[in-house]
Amino acid sequence: MNQHIRRIGIGCDHAGYEYKEKIKTHLQAKGLDVVDFGTDSNQPVDYPGKIRPVAQAVASGTCDAGIVLGGSGNGEAIVANKVKGIRCAVCWNTDSARLGKQHNDANMISLGQRMIASDDLLPIVDVYLTAQFQAGRHARRIAQIETP
Repeated sequence: MNQHIRRIGIGCDHAGYEYKEKIKTHLQAKGLDVVDFGTDSNQPVDYPGKIRPVAQAVASGTCDAGIVLGGSGNGEAIVANKVKGIRCAVCWNTDSARLGKQHNDANMISLGQRMIASDDLLPIVDVYLTAQFQAGRHARRIAQIETP
């Protein structure tokens, strides 16, 4: 794991609940502190109220990184990216997770439970959490995102 990531915020709607629980158990077994912003079941819930608090915790520094989940992961990434200071990458495989961190310095990832096979889930999370931002030309581009 990235030595700078010790506390991870996680949140989902009902369509991401099963994978959220699987990720939470996995991360806790690795000794990471996981802050669960819900939801707590597969009963329908509106995702913005579960995702925005994760993004706010990452933006404020309360959490070092964030993982959000839904059916596709798209709506969750949109909500997260509305919070100033958040760069949330939608990831669907290990390459997208690695590049999200290496090139975009993603401080959050969004995963779609309906889009990712169960066996692929934890490798995506692990790759994201171990990847390092490459800076260089990518830092210039990140600065352009931050300053409209």
